Amino acid sequence: MAEHPDNRNYGVRRMQTALAQRGTHVSIRTVYRTMSEAGLIHRHHRPHGITKTDTATQDKENLIKRDFTAAAPLKKLLTDITEVQCADGKLYVSPVLDCYNGEIVALEMRDNMKKELCIDTVRQLRQKYGRLEGTILHSDRGCQYTSYAFRRTLVSAGLLQSLSGTAHCYDNARMESFFATLKKEKLYQLPTYRMKREEVKTAIFRYIFGYYNTQRINSFNKDGLPPVALRSSTGLTHHAA
Repeated sequence: MAEHPDNRNYGVRRMQTALAQRGTHVSIRTVYRTMSEAGLIHRHHRPHGITKTDTATQDKENLIKRDFTAAAPLKKLLTDITEVQCADGKLYVSPVLDCYNGEIVALEMRDNMKKELCIDTVRQLRQKYGRLEGTILHSDRGCQYTSYAFRRTLVSAGLLQSLSGTAHCYDNARMESFFATLKKEKLYQLPTYRMKREEVKTAIFRYIFGYYNTQRINSFNKDGLPPVALRSSTGLTHHAA
């Protein structure tokens, strides 16, 4: 049969059908043997893991390159989700950390980790500080952060998305460090598995905004100043657009 270039991708059954359409009726075994002898049996392989192209693309999408410093507030932000087991189910915590001083500038908590949790975290950020044109928001590649709805929310807020590489936990190390501190200093001190979500939410909120941001010595900051104290000492403030 005359062969169209695309017909070279035909499998055995499609080739048998094509021959039958031209009046040649042969068994599937005959087609397979003939195609094998002619070198027309193709095995399609799916790539395993991340390809070089994927790696290169991911490298471009990571805008912060593990540089967790910033010269001014609200220029480089980090976010992620952690979970806490409570008496009435899991609580998912979604904060935003400012790389300038380690301040938690937005916080959403709820009983699921659907994309709306992350979307509302960004919306809270915009509600508090206005449109943050050109500010980087870095996260991992969770499905919430790569969803169309989340990315559309980022664009609306003027934010530039930065993403960690697949399975590269150190790409968001400073955010992970905050979660470790929250758990060590607060959550592991509480019987959260016997507390209701609302109780745990209150404890987390008070720890972050009543202590972590305002009083706790922060080793990332000059002279160990608490986040808000560092921002105040430099005369830099959060301005809403």
